[in-house]
Amino acid sequence: MNIIVRKYEEKYLEEMIKIWNEVVETGIAFPQMETLSLNSAKNFFDEQTYTAIAIDEEKSEVLGLYILHPNNVGRCGHICNSSYAVKKDCRGLHIGEKLVIDSLEQGKKYGFRIIRFNAVVASNIHARNLYERLGFKQLGVIPEGFLMKDGHYEDICPYYREL
Repeated sequence: MNIIVRKYEEKYLEEMIKIWNEVVETGIAFPQMETLSLNSAKNFFDEQTYTAIAIDEEKSEVLGLYILHPNNVGRCGHICNSSYAVKKDCRGLHIGEKLVIDSLEQGKKYGFRIIRFNAVVASNIHARNLYERLGFKQLGVIPEGFLMKDGHYEDICPYYREL
């Protein structure tokens, strides 16, 4: 398996939608509640500062993706935000790590100085361990900041890292 991370191409939209929607439908990580369609996905991914895919070059199969965009505007426009999605049956292969590392490089390339994650769900231990291993610092806890799919609220942990 030869996994590389690169800018997304429209020909991979269907695979990307499937991976993104899988995370949205699970309802335990992304704040979005609406899934993407072919039309909305193209607009959504094109609106980002950068959208990347992790692809197995040997099979030409998308295994994950991320979006990178400003976290805010104006005087806080130097802070970016990113969201990551990995195909369910490919988790544990360090694809998420490759995506995060690439997003750090792209964030810097696009002139951002800080990357911040607003809503990392407290129970998302794998993501939190990865972020901390890569030098992110937790900013605190927002009690009951995330509405889980089953209707209960869970704490979120904002993270940041200088680029």
